[in-house]
Parts: sequence; C-alpha cells; structure tokens
Amino acid sequence: MASETTMAAETTMAAALRAMAGEPRQLSGESRMTAVRWSREQMGFSLIELLIVVAIILIIAAIAIPNLIRSRIAANEASAVASIRLMNTASGNYNSTYGNGFPPTLAAIGTTGAGSPTCTNAELIDPVLTSGSKSGYTFALVHGSTILTSASSSCSGGYGYTDGYVVTATPVNATTGLRAFCSDATGVIRFNAASAASYTSPNCTDPTILQ
Repeated sequence: MASETTMAAETTMAAALRAMAGEPRQLSGESRMTAVRWSREQMGFSLIELLIVVAIILIIAAIAIPNLIRSRIAANEASAVASIRLMNTASGNYNSTYGNGFPPTLAAIGTTGAGSPTCTNAELIDPVLTSGSKSGYTFALVHGSTILTSASSSCSGGYGYTDGYVVTATPVNATTGLRAFCSDATGVIRFNAASAASYTSPNCTDPTILQ
C-alpha cells in the first residue's frame, strides 16, 4: 500500500515538473479535433470564398465604370465648349487688334514660342489648345475663302481672311466624347451627335444650336 502511494506521488511530481518545464501535455480526442480544425481555419480562404469575393468586385465594377465614363464624357464636352468659346473670343480680338482680318490658322491666335505677339503668333490662347488637342478632343480652325493681301493687311505675312472662319472640336473616340462642336464668326456654338462637325467654311452648318 505504501509502495502504491509512493508511486502515485512520484507520478504526480513528474507531471508537475513536466508542466513547469513547458513540455506539451497530451490532448484528449476532442481537444485534438478542435486544434486541427483551428489550424485549418488559419490556412486562409477557401476557393469558394475567393470566388465570391471576385464576383462581388466584378459586380461593383460593372456598376461603377459606366458611370465613371459618363462623368468623364460630360466633363470633356464641357471643356470642349469652353475652348470653342475661347477660340471665338481670340479670333474676334485678333481681327480687331492686327488689322489682318480673321485668323488664317489656329497657330495665328495661339502661343507657339517665347517671342512677342505677332500676326502669326498672337498668344491669345494657351499652348495646350494651340497644339490642337485638349481633354479628349481635337481642335481645328478652318479659314474663310477671301484672303487679304499685302495691300489690305497691316501684317507682312500670314494674311487673314475677310469673310470669317470655322472652329471645330471633335472627340478623340467614343469614350472621350459623344458630340462634336463647331462655331464661326457669329459666335453661335452648334453640335453634332454624330461626333463629326458639319461646316462649309466660313459657316458652321450643324443644325442643332447648343443651349
């Protein structure tokens, strides 16, 4: 009896020493299953969970991207109309300032260098618009049909036109704009939903006037 008591005490003492030394204890069957399940959960997402996340992202993108494109188109069209108005104002100022009629080219009212303003570089619009491309649109100035001469112009070259001009704004593609715009010496801005301006210089012939 004393021997059995001594063995039990030794077993208890050995267990206590193992616990103090940090040795892992034996887990019961239920504890082992719980540990295995917890370990698997820490491994990451399952394939089904990943597919669900991807599907949600695609749905959000399908809703957001068309709205983003529409907003971008509206902003580009508003910028194009503002640029057309600026080109009209610049063409009128050119006509009254240089005594050379209406401008023969976009460069004539533009900013193409660092020198002083002249008949061929009046610096009435910024360099970006002078390049003919801005905010998803391309811009052009088409001169009239009746050109001045050295006798009727105050400029030594780059003679302007007496009967007017046409300015146009055309979208680069369907994602940058849907409407083309044009105007002439009357200052009236018109648009064409077919993305190409209609004109017979020096008149814009698109039937729809921008309100």
